[in-house]
Amino acid sequence: MTDRPVGPVVANFSTPPVPGPELSGRYVTLELLQPERHAEALFHANQGSDWVWDYMPYGPFTDLSEYRAWQQAVAEKSDPFFYAMRDKATCRIGGVASFLRIDPANGVIEIGHIQIAPELQRGAASTEAILLMIGWAFEAGYRRVEWKCNALNKPSMLAARRYGFTYEGTFRQHLLVKGRNRDSAWFSVLDGEWPALRDAYAQWLDPQNFAADGTQIRRLSELTESALQGR
Repeated sequence: MTDRPVGPVVANFSTPPVPGPELSGRYVTLELLQPERHAEALFHANQGSDWVWDYMPYGPFTDLSEYRAWQQAVAEKSDPFFYAMRDKATCRIGGVASFLRIDPANGVIEIGHIQIAPELQRGAASTEAILLMIGWAFEAGYRRVEWKCNALNKPSMLAARRYGFTYEGTFRQHLLVKGRNRDSAWFSVLDGEWPALRDAYAQWLDPQNFAADGTQIRRLSELTESALQGR
């Protein structure tokens, strides 16, 4: 047979770099995770909110030394590659996020291990942190950015769609996490979608999109949904 489909040729693809640089935006700075700088502040920011670890494969942590040891272990790895989020308005550390399953040869990279302390949640800084990571990946030459989460984690599912990720399906009985079954929901953004999403992100981050009290005027989900219409 000579008419079997084999997929389109990917022209002009160059292997992108692995993550490395610190990233800075209008509301947040993503610093390379360093336990000596970040562990104590983030441990205290999470204290009293053990629920932030419900869908993570680790935590909650009983004391600072245990949490610092966890940060030390992950900070030494290149995959996952961890950042700490510093809110520019307060100068406080309020969360971590990482690139993982980094596959430059195929131009694929995932964003995950996102843990945001309550004080930084629902604000412009934590949202911009993820937008910076997505933007870096595509500007560096990646073809696909992935997002995976527990299919029971409704906030993460909503966040993926808010950022413009497309749901691709659920892997049933994908993992065992803390002795419990995890079905994993998979999402992605592709490089062909990035120009429209980049414009949506810029509109949302514009200071004029926020009222004096910090309330957003146009929701990011509205902007990304509009940007992706007609794909």
